[in-house]
Amino acid sequence: MKFVIVTGLSGAGKSSVLRVLEDAHYYCVDNLPVPLFDKFIKLKKDSLENIAIGMDIRSGKEIRNLGNIVKKLKAENIDIEILFLDASEASLIRRYKETRRVHPLSYNTNIEEAIKNERVEMDSLRKIADYILDTSNLLIRELREKVQEIVVKNEEFSNLMISVVSFGFKYGIVLDADLVFDVRFLPNPFYVAELKNHTGEDESVYSYVMDNEEAKTFVNKLYDMIDFLLPRYRKEGKNNLVIAIGCTGGKHRSISVARALYYKLKEKGEYGVRLEHRDVKREKR
Repeated sequence: MKFVIVTGLSGAGKSSVLRVLEDAHYYCVDNLPVPLFDKFIKLKKDSLENIAIGMDIRSGKEIRNLGNIVKKLKAENIDIEILFLDASEASLIRRYKETRRVHPLSYNTNIEEAIKNERVEMDSLRKIADYILDTSNLLIRELREKVQEIVVKNEEFSNLMISVVSFGFKYGIVLDADLVFDVRFLPNPFYVAELKNHTGEDESVYSYVMDNEEAKTFVNKLYDMIDFLLPRYRKEGKNNLVIAIGCTGGKHRSISVARALYYKLKEKGEYGVRLEHRDVKREKR
C-alpha cells in the first residue's frame, strides 16, 4: 500500500484528482487537519488499501508544517508521495469566475492577491513534491489520463507538459504561447477546390501539406530545436510549455504541422504532450 498526498493551488483540480483515485479504489480523505496527519498515517500504515489525502491551504498556516512531517515519516520508511497540482494565474482566475466559488484566502483581498499569497504558503510543499502537474491547459479527460499514468499505473512521468496548439493569425496569436511559429510560407490547401472545405484533421489535407519537402524539413528542424530546448526548460523548473503553430485561418497548414510535430514528440515518449486546434471550428472564410 502507499499514501498519496494530493495538494497544490486552489482551483487546480484537486477534487477532480481525488475522484479519479476514488474510482481507482483508493481510500480518499479530503481536508485532513495537519496536526492529525501523522497520527492518521500511522493508524493506516498497515492497511491493505492505497490511500489518497487531500491537503491544501484550507489548513491555514499549519500547511507549512506538512513538509517536515512528510520528511520525518519517509525517514521511518513509510511510502508517501506528493502530487502537487499547479496552474497559471489566468487559468485559476477563469475557473473561479466560471464556478463562482470563493477562494479560501480571498475573504479580505481580491482573487489575484489571494492566488499570489497561496503560492507563497504552498511553496515549501511544491519544492518537495514527487510530481508537479500543471493543469492550465488540461481537459478533465486529459487530467484523468495523467493521474492514471502517474499514480495508478506508476508510469515514468516528466513534470514538463507540452501543449502543441494550432491557430489562425487572423484571430490573434495564442496568448499563453511560449514559442510561436508561422507556417504561412507553405502552400495553402484553401486554394485547392477539393480541399478548401476540409481541415488539417482530414488526411487529404494533412497529406497535401506534409508531402511538401519544405514542410518535412521545417518539422524536422523544429523538432530538433525543441528537443534541444526541452531538457533545459525542465532543468530551469518549467512545467508547462505551449508551442503555437499559426497559419492564416488556423484550419489547414497550422493543424497539419501541429499534428506532425505532436506525433514526433509523442513518439519520443519523454514528456506529456497534448494537441489542440484552437480555431478549427470557427466560421468558414
